[in-house]
This record gives sequence, C-alpha cells and structure tokens, in this order.
Amino acid sequence: MSERVIPLVDQRHPSLPLPATVQGHSHDLNPLPLDGLRRPLTDLRISVTDRCNFRCSYCMPKEIFDKDYAYLPHSHLLSFEEITRIATVFVGRGVRKIRLTGGEPLLRKNIEILIKQLAALRTPDDQPLDLTLTTNGSLLARKAQSLKDAGLQRVTVSLDGLDDAVFRSMNDVDFPVADVLAGIEAARAAGLGPIKVNMVVKRGTNEHEILPMARHFQGTGIVLRFIEYMDVGATNGWCMDEVLPSAEVIRLLQTELPLVQLDPSAPGETAERWGYANAQGEHDPSLGEVGVISSVTQAFCGDCNRARLSTEGRLYLCLFASQGYDLRQLLRDPTQSDTTLAATVDAIWRGRTDQYSRLRSLRGPDTASGPGRRVEMSYIGG
Repeated sequence: MSERVIPLVDQRHPSLPLPATVQGHSHDLNPLPLDGLRRPLTDLRISVTDRCNFRCSYCMPKEIFDKDYAYLPHSHLLSFEEITRIATVFVGRGVRKIRLTGGEPLLRKNIEILIKQLAALRTPDDQPLDLTLTTNGSLLARKAQSLKDAGLQRVTVSLDGLDDAVFRSMNDVDFPVADVLAGIEAARAAGLGPIKVNMVVKRGTNEHEILPMARHFQGTGIVLRFIEYMDVGATNGWCMDEVLPSAEVIRLLQTELPLVQLDPSAPGETAERWGYANAQGEHDPSLGEVGVISSVTQAFCGDCNRARLSTEGRLYLCLFASQGYDLRQLLRDPTQSDTTLAATVDAIWRGRTDQYSRLRSLRGPDTASGPGRRVEMSYIGG
C-alpha cells in the first residue's frame, strides 16, 4: 500500500502568458479553431465558486480546506455579466454545451440570474445551448424549480453511495444521503432531465455500494455513472491502490445485472455506456443504462473537446493542467473588444496539445507538488 501524503499547498497557480500574437491586431476568425491534435472546441465548463459545503476526501479534504482556508475574495470572481460575455465569445467559436460547476455551484448567490443570461444565448445557427449544472445535491430540493424556471436544462448529481454511514463519512460533514435523494426527486419533478448521477469509486471505501446504487437507479430514467478515483490536484492523497478500474466495475455489475455495450452518445463523450439487457441479451431502454468514466485506466484524450474556465477567469485546457490563461485581465480592460477576446481564445485553443491521461498511461502518474503540480478539481470543476 502506498503511503498517503497530503501536501499543505495552495490550490491556485500563476497564470500562463496570453498569446502575444493577438494583442492589438485584427484576426480572421474563420474557420472555427482546432487544437494541435485536430480537436474542436465544443464544451465549456465554468466554475462559479471555489467554495463547497462538503469535504470529500478525494476533492476538498478537511485537512487542507479547513476554517482558515483562504478562498477567493468576491472581487476576484467573474461577475455574471463577465461570465455571460466570455461565454458568448466561446459560443461564437464553436461551443455548444456549457456546464456550470464549482466547488458547489448552488452556493453562488443568485445563480439563477446567470442561468437566465446563459439560457438566452444562441449558437450562430440560432440553436439553444445545452445548459447543464453539476451539484452535490445538498441544495437541490429547494432550488430545483427556480433553476428550471431560469432556463437550466438538466443536472448531474454527485452521490457516492446509498448507505447513510458511508455517504456521511465520504462527504465528511455528516450530510445525510436522504437529503440528496430528495434533491434528485425534486429535480426530476421540475423537469431537469435527463438526470445523471456520478459515483466516485474508491477501493476500500465504497465499492460495496456499486450494486445497491445500480439497483436503485435501474429503470428510473436516471443514468448512473461510475468514476475512477482520479489523480487530480495535489491535496487528495491519491494513490493507485485506491483505484477500482472501470473494467472491474462492469464485471461486478454483470454478476447480477446483464449489460450490453452502447455507442457513445456524442463526440468527445467521456463515459463508456452500458445498457441493461433483457432476456434476449438486447438493450432494454426501459431499464436504462450505466456509464463508466475511466480517466485513470483508459485515456480518452483523443477526442477531448472541453475547456474549463475557473471562477476567477482562468482558462484551463485540461482537467489535469497545472496552469491556465488569465482571461479576466482582458474582460476587465475596457480597451479590449470581443473580437480580441475571440482571437485570444482561438490562439490559445490552436496551441493546445494537452493529453495528460494518455501520457500517464504510458509513463505513470505525475504526483509532483512543486510548481508543475496540477490544479485542484475543486477550483476548476470536474
């Protein structure tokens, strides 16, 4: 068993310099940008807060994120107007899906205002965005209807087990699982679907909850996804011994629940899809499906189409990145036009060659805690 070490480090990093070629120049913004590996930019994940009311050990361990932890001051956060402006630029450069994340995004005061602004955006061919949000579900029961009314289309809820003792232990704030389940029901009643439920699986902690979770959500229309415990950031004490490979998850499920593999639902899909099978061995849509996200054992960098914007306006090109590009400085500079912002986004994306998961599979995980250490997931969202 590897020794578990949690370094006492800040989660934020100095930003990368913006591409010098775009400063003060006019640029041809056609065609839409492809990165260095010919991947398009279609998915933007926006973190609206670096705060969370849970202290899950794999994301925001209490040893680091205690009562004395210095969160970003409100003035450093992008305003809703700034987020909407930069989102508009990204939509013009090919983004079709926006996911709001955190921290816990429902802690951001009046988030419904932002959702309403983003829901009003249209793609160049006048299509609405796929607008979604990831939440721990703790505030969902009271906010589901207002989120739907504001224009949110669907939600993804993090839930690491149905056993109350296991769940309370993993969130490390003694939050009851019943309240998250009530939030999921409220989201379904409000029409925030199709709902997805994400379960991070840690070997030795909650793998015995895999089958109960599958039984609970089978046939409900809710898609349950099992996520390998990831080596994100430098504070969660990650070690390979605690990773339960997705292949083992599928084998365990198939001991009781027959499955057939399904095609990806969209380009760049991170989850491998498996449908529940009927007696003839064919997928029965009424039983639904599960997914596995194998970010440790099976790299999916090849068609990654996602960028991540931190709550203070830094653009990260990979979940495992160590540095981001500071777009806030452009947003708050009155001399910088939307055209300059778009040209900057293009230049950054065209220079992207990130493929951490694939390289990790070749050379092993990087657990550095120095200047090259990876940014925390709680800072840029999952």
